[in-house]
Amino acid sequence: MLALIAARFGRIEIRRRAARFLVGLLADLPRKNCWSIAEHAGDVDPHGMQYLLGRASWDTDGVRDDLHDYVTTNLGDTDAVLVADETGDLKKGTCTVGVQRQYTGTAGRIENAQVAVYLTYAGARGHAMIDRELYLPKSWTGDPDRCAEAGVPADIRFLTKPALATGMICRALNAGVPARWVAWDEVYGADPALRDELEIRRVGYVLAIGCDRRVPTAFGLIRADTLTASLPKRAWQRLSAGAGAKGERYYDWALVALVPAADSVLDPAGDDRKDADTRCRWLLVRRHRRTGELAFHRCYSPEPVPLRELVRVAGRRWTVEESFQAGKGLAGLDEHQVRRWTSWRRWTVFAMLVHALLAVIAANEHSARPASAGLIALTCNEIRRLLTLLVIEPSRVTACPHAWSTWRRHQYRARTSHYHRQEAALSWP
Repeated sequence: MLALIAARFGRIEIRRRAARFLVGLLADLPRKNCWSIAEHAGDVDPHGMQYLLGRASWDTDGVRDDLHDYVTTNLGDTDAVLVADETGDLKKGTCTVGVQRQYTGTAGRIENAQVAVYLTYAGARGHAMIDRELYLPKSWTGDPDRCAEAGVPADIRFLTKPALATGMICRALNAGVPARWVAWDEVYGADPALRDELEIRRVGYVLAIGCDRRVPTAFGLIRADTLTASLPKRAWQRLSAGAGAKGERYYDWALVALVPAADSVLDPAGDDRKDADTRCRWLLVRRHRRTGELAFHRCYSPEPVPLRELVRVAGRRWTVEESFQAGKGLAGLDEHQVRRWTSWRRWTVFAMLVHALLAVIAANEHSARPASAGLIALTCNEIRRLLTLLVIEPSRVTACPHAWSTWRRHQYRARTSHYHRQEAALSWP
């Protein structure tokens, strides 16, 4: 991986520091920020790591493109799914780029948070994040001075979360990322512009929508829940949406054929108009077997596909949640303590690189050395632990015998001297 991104760093000093930064993100640190990573690397202060993120000259977007190549080369699959979703990081204050009081699923309520949209590539062998965009609310884009202070480029304008997802998906497809499907949740499924873009590109999708959304039928626009209520019992089939933590995830599924929307965007050349009738659009409904709770998905494919395939794609949508959990728990995706635009973009691309490395190693291990009977396959958590114990820490002891950095020792001495002076003052007669 380091060889893959080496050309994006013009100076060897920056390239070496980036390598130490990636190792620090991969290491088993209780908290990952420039201070702890610098200490792990044996630096006397955190200024070098802060310089790498904020002011050093290297190609951030180029590293993101290399991440595309790395993931698709190792996890590439012609039936892969691109999954977009958002996640938030709780923050204090008002100076961190993009922060404001807004809803975030991380807290499940409105909090002072920074929200970003991520794109995950999910193939048969594994899944990893390949792109991200920071959501800038109107309170930021409407205040040029505030954006300039945080280092936001002057050409950045307000974009909705679905628009950010559309841009990342188009960027991935333009780069040749092999993917047949796109999936996301209700926030993005309600956006017609995003659906139209995928239909023009002839990329299938399975998009979650709300129960009150109206879908086009031969009898006009009908609410999704109203259309489902008229389905006969024989319309439901029991199918698995994929393996979960407790085994296969079985639900009842039903499929209702739809017609092209009256306001759908067709190819300007007219190719889409003559074969529009051959395109397949459905309403996919999932029903929980115990509670009866319903979930609705609007689906499209340039060619007929069986119900089982649509169910498979709908089940792959949860891979982005697994990516968030692994990225935050193993690579410090949410532990950054940076405030500026460039620093955030660089921290996140490094964290995604580390997560992709773990995902690829796990996929290779599962293929080359399947787990023995009675044992679970190696997980990203276990692989990270083994790398730390067998590779990172032994090399670190050799290269940096003084793990306790100089600046930490100075802080310790200053504190102990202060305590000694206090004790002396209290004991003075």
